[in-house]
Amino acid sequence: MLRWVRQQLGFDPPHQSDTRTIYIANRFPQHGHYIPQKFADNRIISSKYTVWNFVPKNLFEQFRRIANFYFLIIFLVQLMIDTPTSPITSGLPLFFVITVTAIKQGYEDWLRHKADNEVNGAPVYVVRSGGLVKTRSKNIRVGDIVRVAKDETFPVDLVLLSSDRVDGSCHVTTASLDGETNLKTHVAVPETAVLQSVANLDKLVAVIECQQPEADLYRFVGRITISQQMEEIVRPLGPESLLLRGARLKNTKEIFGVAVYTGMETKMALNYKSKSQKRSAVEKSMNSFLIIYLIILLFEAILSTILKYAWQAEEKWDEPWYNGKTEHERNSSKILRFISDFLAFLVLYNFIIPISLYVTVEMQKFLGSFFIGWDLDLYHEETNQRAQVNTSDLNEELGQVEYVFTDKTGTLTENEMQFRECSINGIKYQEVNGKLTPEGFSEDSPDGNRHTLMKEEELFLKAVCLCHTVQISADQTDGADGPWHANGIASPLEYYASSPDEKALVEAASRVGVVFMGTSGDSMEVKSLGKPERYKLLHVLEFDPNRRRMSVIVESPSGEKLLFTKGAESSILPRSKSGEIDKTRIHVDEFALKGLRTLCVAYRRFTPEEYQEIGKRLHEARTALQQREEKLADVFNFIERDLELLGATGVEDKLQEKVQETIEALRLAGIKVWVLTGDKHETAVSVSLSCGHFHRTMNILELVQHKSDSTCAEQLRQLAKRIKEDHVIQHGLVVDGTSLSLALREHEKLFMEVCKNCSAVLCCRMAPLQKAKVVRLLKTSPEKPITLAIGDGANDVSMIQEAHVGIGIMGKEGRQAVRNSDYAIARFKFLSKLLFVHGHFYYIRIATLVQYFFYKNVCFITPQFLYQFFCLFSQQTLYDSVYLTLYNICFTSLPVLIYSLFEQHVHPHVLQSKPVLYRDISKNAHLGYKPFLYWTILGFLHAFVFFYGSYLLMGEDTSLLGNGQILKPNRQMMFGNWTFGTLVFTVMVITVTMKMALETHFWTWINHFVTWGSIVFYFIFSLFYGGIIWPFLHTQDMYFVFVQLLSSGSAWFAIILIVVACLFLDVVKKVLYRHLQPTSTEKAQMYSNRVALSDEFIALQPLSRARNQLSKIRWKKIRVQSAQHVTLLKASREGRTIGNC
Repeated sequence: MLRWVRQQLGFDPPHQSDTRTIYIANRFPQHGHYIPQKFADNRIISSKYTVWNFVPKNLFEQFRRIANFYFLIIFLVQLMIDTPTSPITSGLPLFFVITVTAIKQGYEDWLRHKADNEVNGAPVYVVRSGGLVKTRSKNIRVGDIVRVAKDETFPVDLVLLSSDRVDGSCHVTTASLDGETNLKTHVAVPETAVLQSVANLDKLVAVIECQQPEADLYRFVGRITISQQMEEIVRPLGPESLLLRGARLKNTKEIFGVAVYTGMETKMALNYKSKSQKRSAVEKSMNSFLIIYLIILLFEAILSTILKYAWQAEEKWDEPWYNGKTEHERNSSKILRFISDFLAFLVLYNFIIPISLYVTVEMQKFLGSFFIGWDLDLYHEETNQRAQVNTSDLNEELGQVEYVFTDKTGTLTENEMQFRECSINGIKYQEVNGKLTPEGFSEDSPDGNRHTLMKEEELFLKAVCLCHTVQISADQTDGADGPWHANGIASPLEYYASSPDEKALVEAASRVGVVFMGTSGDSMEVKSLGKPERYKLLHVLEFDPNRRRMSVIVESPSGEKLLFTKGAESSILPRSKSGEIDKTRIHVDEFALKGLRTLCVAYRRFTPEEYQEIGKRLHEARTALQQREEKLADVFNFIERDLELLGATGVEDKLQEKVQETIEALRLAGIKVWVLTGDKHETAVSVSLSCGHFHRTMNILELVQHKSDSTCAEQLRQLAKRIKEDHVIQHGLVVDGTSLSLALREHEKLFMEVCKNCSAVLCCRMAPLQKAKVVRLLKTSPEKPITLAIGDGANDVSMIQEAHVGIGIMGKEGRQAVRNSDYAIARFKFLSKLLFVHGHFYYIRIATLVQYFFYKNVCFITPQFLYQFFCLFSQQTLYDSVYLTLYNICFTSLPVLIYSLFEQHVHPHVLQSKPVLYRDISKNAHLGYKPFLYWTILGFLHAFVFFYGSYLLMGEDTSLLGNGQILKPNRQMMFGNWTFGTLVFTVMVITVTMKMALETHFWTWINHFVTWGSIVFYFIFSLFYGGIIWPFLHTQDMYFVFVQLLSSGSAWFAIILIVVACLFLDVVKKVLYRHLQPTSTEKAQMYSNRVALSDEFIALQPLSRARNQLSKIRWKKIRVQSAQHVTLLKASREGRTIGNC
């Protein structure tokens, strides 16, 4: 019983075997000892809450925040003991913050529930009781036979049983899973492929044994045992048999498959695990400031409590004649009274902690993130893609980046491959007008103008046409004879490939005379100079990153068994025993120096005995349930040896537009750029030089091809010594994957020292996990720099998730990087606008927002503390409870929120054209302890002026009347506790609002509306509250107080004088600093202020509004009168907003 309880609570999960056994159509054994395994149902649950757990779970998550929990404690204290303020003063703001956050999170979760219900309620067809039964997706069970029609999405992970094709094959696209748009071929085992009707499938008796669910999309290990005529046939099952949930059936009428993984155990669901929460540096600073203010609060409460008892040590103050104690109060414990008074003072001063800060920051981040998507400068017209924000929590982190880690292929380059050169049998060739021409021969020379192919050339091109995973669009017919010509006119066939390299090579081969015509069952058809040849595909040895090659075994038309293999030169050349190995190696290095991507091609002939041995080994490895990958790797290595080298290919990947300018701008901004790529050393260095990552004048240091710790350590020491000796010269470092592994194993500190002294670092031959390890290494170094990783492929996901900020490029290698990133952009060049403009603005806005919040709460609560010195620390409140409640919610909330959304302290174009301005905000410069101390001291200073200014100007030369009225000479007016407090509060609201106005550089009509509107609203509300609705209130403390206060000319004089006195010193300080010690940002502000705009300027507006206004604007030149004489172009009808942020 105890074990069962522990299992239900999750402390002792039940034992689960490494494999699962699935009886097709749920035909379980009839003997009584069999206990069916329990599997998950097919419901997809992406929601976080249910109707029953929303309230407790959401409240628990919200009260984990320090500020929320603190205000809950204060609220409970107010309920339990007699405190000077009403519980409403703490309860109402807390309720507002909790409610707003809960509504936002509840709405987001409702949308998830809605999406889940659509998916789980989708209609599907299942084979049951000898017929097709229509049911809902959520009702599918493991073992059910499911029918899927053309263009439908697979509702579960299925093992393919049969299709409408005789060979049991089908085509699918996995674009929604990994972004690959090419058609993938999946095949059923021969024994089930013939079962194409529901009746035949209903008679199938078979058992599938496979691994338990795992997230790897490309790994599946299983076997199917089919009972036929009293014998059992065992067939291996691999990834080619598994149809994944979320993939879509293409070019196939229908298929039947058996459900093996359902619901949250499907590979799609396992890949959508929630990412680890990233926290920005600003949020960490905010929590530090909160703790400091908690200490200030405790200090004020303890000091007030001590001074109260020190004051009451005198008997006349302990129990004055007008406030006698009860018998219970005289006999109560002094310790309990001290604690009670301490808690009362804690309640009185609790507003120094800004509860509304969190909700304002959340609103600022959420609303501010829309400006990135609306920015037309980040919109790519060719692909119709705009910038995408996946998380708004890291907006300000874009302004703090110190290291950028970037992939090369598809990020710095276009990932559009073009065949340039090849080496065949030791001779270099180029493609000239659709013909292979040996190097040094022109098109007009005798050898350069031939229409036939030599034997070696033809074999090389056939290897290229047969060793790949390219598919042909099924919409195209086989009748390609007509338009095809051997003289270089391109074939009309349209190829699809997951690898752009393969597509480029197959297209190049078709242009020069050897055309891949497609596959039919297990046959591959090739046309060589118009002559069709059919090869039987026997085995495919799939590519994997460890082997870095792929192979096919085919049977030629003559019956010969051939192995064709292609891959990186480091994996092909060592396994070659014949061919022009040395010449090809030289050619490969030459290709790499030109920045070309290289592949080597080789082949091997098998004798019948060798092929029989290979077939036997492959079958044993592929049917193994345990350690299948290791066994297959051993067999592949056994097959791919004693190769005969055919040649090598060189494919060009063009650089993206403005990559060089972007990298140079990042360098000027003080950001170090590291390129992490899987390409070979020479190719990576060549691309780094061409894109400006490495300068021609830079001293290139190398840490490559090390096999032992000792040689790696010695090389690192020599590099460190060389850097110290040549400290004036800029250095660049090149590291390869193997050397990096050695360096990180035992020499991490030495390696980091070398890297930090280099202006640029290039890591080549990198595995995906190595990329993430390098990012983690920098991220956790003692300096704790802010890192950004940018990439476009699935191999960049780990790096993107590891960095503080992850950016996905919407490229041609799928959407996995985009889905797992924090932000997504279409091109690398957009990174400069994202960091230098958006990042800069977001950081300045939120840094000012956070510190302003603390400032205005210091201004708010310090007069309350000072007032206790004038009321014998009796815990009398200075402000009315309604003012206490609405100060942060209504009177001072909107100006700072609008500031944090629209502020542009420097012209956006100036920020982008002067990357050096980015240095001014690096290392959290505006949220350090120096600016924090300035804002805090300013808050205390202003609070002293509010209180003592009001006291001196309005409290002198008065006489106190018995009824609490104060008689001023020549006039009577109400001037008591509430009048004085209201005067202080009025001065405070105006001053803090005007302080926000002084901080604002970019004024829009919205800024004017909320700034002056907040002050007007306060006056209107106070008149309404004290003069109209007072009869409906339970207390009449504020009866006509505000009206009487404003009817006094001296009160108006005091308000104006105090506000001017507070802000005058601040203005003088700003003016002196800007003229005597201006920062580079302040200089840029003076430049940008000279921008002459002759028409309406559009910035930071919703896209629809911006477009409406853009349609009215013509081309206009705007001159910036700066030292650089920058010329800006204002937007046209088709143009962009120049101030869009």
